[in-house]
Amino acid sequence: MEPFKWRGRVWIEKDGRTFLGYGRAILLERIREYGSITQAAKSMGMGYRHAWHLVDSMNKSAPKPLVVTQRGGKRGGGARLTGEGELALRHFWDFYRRFQGFLEDELTHLT
Repeated sequence: MEPFKWRGRVWIEKDGRTFLGYGRAILLERIREYGSITQAAKSMGMGYRHAWHLVDSMNKSAPKPLVVTQRGGKRGGGARLTGEGELALRHFWDFYRRFQGFLEDELTHLT
């Protein structure tokens, strides 16, 4: 029989709406990796339109855009994280790791 585990989710909100959470952080990482919202979305089994709306929402909520895009042309379009996007990711994952540590520590009170 598997022992008990605490589970929890964290996300950052602005004006009552999600700004950045686990799934959006993964999307940003995939955009960094692939240089494309389309490819990032495909890698996550997500439609382009949904991914675009998530990126647009984050960009509009942030003081500065997290992702910048370039329309197609001879070399095709693309997307990349800005310094602000890199910083947001770093802050999110740092907090996420501390939160996971907190959950593990709290487990001692459960058993």
